[in-house]
Amino acid sequence: MSDGPRRELADFLRTRRTRLRPQDVGLEPGPRRRVAGLRREELALLAGVSPDYYQRMEQGRDVRPSDQVLDALARALGFSAGETRHLHALAAAARTRSRPPRTYAAGTYEPCTYEPEEVPDTTLRLLRDMTSPALVIGRFLDVLAWNPLGGALLGEFSRQPQRERNLLALFLSPEADRACPNRAATVAELIGMLRTQVAVDPGHPRAVELVGELAVRSDEFAALWALHDVEEPTRGQMRLDHPEVGELNLDWDVYLIPGDPGPALMVCTAAEGGPDADRLQRLADLQGARNEHPARG
Repeated sequence: MSDGPRRELADFLRTRRTRLRPQDVGLEPGPRRRVAGLRREELALLAGVSPDYYQRMEQGRDVRPSDQVLDALARALGFSAGETRHLHALAAAARTRSRPPRTYAAGTYEPCTYEPEEVPDTTLRLLRDMTSPALVIGRFLDVLAWNPLGGALLGEFSRQPQRERNLLALFLSPEADRACPNRAATVAELIGMLRTQVAVDPGHPRAVELVGELAVRSDEFAALWALHDVEEPTRGQMRLDHPEVGELNLDWDVYLIPGDPGPALMVCTAAEGGPDADRLQRLADLQGARNEHPARG
């Protein structure tokens, strides 16, 4: 999907520059503009860097911008705090010698060798005692463990081989449109979360394998990945059409498990006293959630 960390940094800057219009930053658009968004020279002027230096950054050449230059570019581009952190992460990765990128032929992918992420025993005990649907999510959105009620939400997905249990793979599956009415928005958000994580360690074998596999299997993923959008959500909402209890509108929160980097605990809840809470309780009763033990891959 890229030529390495420097290319990722270059592509991120380019996609953001082309989204800004001159009038968005107080410049006159002028006649006969042939480029989308700001020109490189205009952005360099706004950020207070030389046009030649910025051009080399967008060309993916070996430049090592300081934190001050990165912050100036972020301000000129109107970045959010999350986008600014992503920019710094990309620059840090570009300064580090990384593993050679893999090449994926059309319709194929090459599995990688890597150590699976570990779920602490204390987290498994916590899952056992929780009455809300809960999942343990790895750095790259792999589903590492779940409690029975979380498994009830995942359905047949929980019976797939370990390396195929990934939240993005779940929502990109052909059946997801029926089970998740807001699937497209969920996919876009998850891809933004994945890109944020990949920026920290772009050469990680699992990141390389997952991105390559999803790109050759899903045109939707490939198109959204090329947008370079990033997300750092710690909470959100999901809407599911469950085959046993019907529609569920749930809130989810993510809690980081100690470790750097480490997995995270994702917990789904419903507002008390409402129909969603009743349906969730009905699902818990059907599954016998309080009498079973959590599963893990």
